[in-house]
Amino acid sequence: MQLGADHVRVRVPATSANLGPGFDALGLALALHDVLDVRALASDDVVVDVEGEGAGEVPGDESHLVVRALRAALDVAGAPQTGLHLTCVNRVPHGRGLGSSAAAVVAGIVAARALVADPSVLDDDVALGLAPALEGPAENAAPAGLGGATVAWESGTPGAGARAVRLDVHPDLRATVLVPSARLATSRARGVLPAQVPHADAAFNAGRSALLVEALTRRPDLLLDATDDRLHQGYRAGVMPTTSELVRALRARGLAATVSGAGPTVLVLSAAERLDEVAGVADELVGGSADWSVRRLDVDTRGVVAERL
Repeated sequence: MQLGADHVRVRVPATSANLGPGFDALGLALALHDVLDVRALASDDVVVDVEGEGAGEVPGDESHLVVRALRAALDVAGAPQTGLHLTCVNRVPHGRGLGSSAAAVVAGIVAARALVADPSVLDDDVALGLAPALEGPAENAAPAGLGGATVAWESGTPGAGARAVRLDVHPDLRATVLVPSARLATSRARGVLPAQVPHADAAFNAGRSALLVEALTRRPDLLLDATDDRLHQGYRAGVMPTTSELVRALRARGLAATVSGAGPTVLVLSAAERLDEVAGVADELVGGSADWSVRRLDVDTRGVVAERL
């Protein structure tokens, strides 16, 4: 497989995983994007320029996550490796539970897809199969790649990897995120989860996850009940106490608040007509605090997009 282009641009959305009960399965793409320009170089050099989130922090060499994902995808496609000049304009916060790592992985894979002569060798199924080895469970990679809401799962077929289906969300669905200045490593948030949970809690979450599919696609009025969780958020309260208290306070006001991914961002899902109400309560809880910012976000319905330049 040869390269078919030497300059591509990729736009990839932020994502929120779990959405309450859908632990490691449900995810949602949000209209907040990283934009990356990738140039293939005749030399073996790797140059990474970063503006915005992660500038001065993330690696500027082969170990950069986008570069690693791109190289893995080129290997799968049977395409030659090449020098790279990567320019990243990052808007997705790092370490806040908004899928920045998944965005990097998906962007790298899709950049490789746009670079190779036959993009079909890195179609959505192949891309999703690649992502977990680089980023972990596919609940963030799936919506980043497909847009909208997604349900991801591990295939029962040996070697088949992760799979996902896309849900067309209700046109009135909106997201509000309360983003803290503090970060939380996903490994720390996962480290406090127990190896076993009560059967009643597992059954509760199974029912609420099923209800959440209906709420996301047809019945936003069911979001409060549908986002209730007993499987992970309570166990994580000790490592993100302010986040946990905000989720509790928002839900007590009738708003469908959850921990976004592994946290510590808070996600509130609502119908468009309730956005002002959400903003009012959020302002009451964190308004004036330098430690929190509040943003309204549409659902990203396209997922990652790439163009040859």
